[in-house]
Amino acid sequence: MTDVHSSAIRSYNMKQIKNKNTKPEMIIRKYLFSHGFRYRLHVKSLPGNPDIVLPKFRTVIFVNGCFWHGHNCKWFVVPKTRTDFWITKINQNKKRDKKAIKMLRADKWNIIVVFECQLRQVIQNRTLNRLIRSLSQIISSTGS
Repeated sequence: MTDVHSSAIRSYNMKQIKNKNTKPEMIIRKYLFSHGFRYRLHVKSLPGNPDIVLPKFRTVIFVNGCFWHGHNCKWFVVPKTRTDFWITKINQNKKRDKKAIKMLRADKWNIIVVFECQLRQVIQNRTLNRLIRSLSQIISSTGS
């Protein structure tokens, strides 16, 4: 099967995809800030370069795109062209995620992973409330 776009258009489209300050990430950041949480962004010194870091609570939040991280949801569809390339790339991403999480856990960090599908309209409020509950449990267990 061939791509519906020329290679130049496909290349342009792929370059437009952001890896920082994405809409799902901004939703979580605004929600955290409005609830009094202060954080750091994209801390390169931590494994996996977490999207959001709450140093006070030793907690990191990864905001993952369903496609790029191979999430098992309706939003993840393997492309029909260059299928082997994409499966390999996505599996490498998942492997890198697992390694980063393992290293963070070994260093006693709390880890929260949120996928973009969890922030879609209908379930957004439930996901954000679950995030605050998770953070509340972490805060109560650390005594901060």
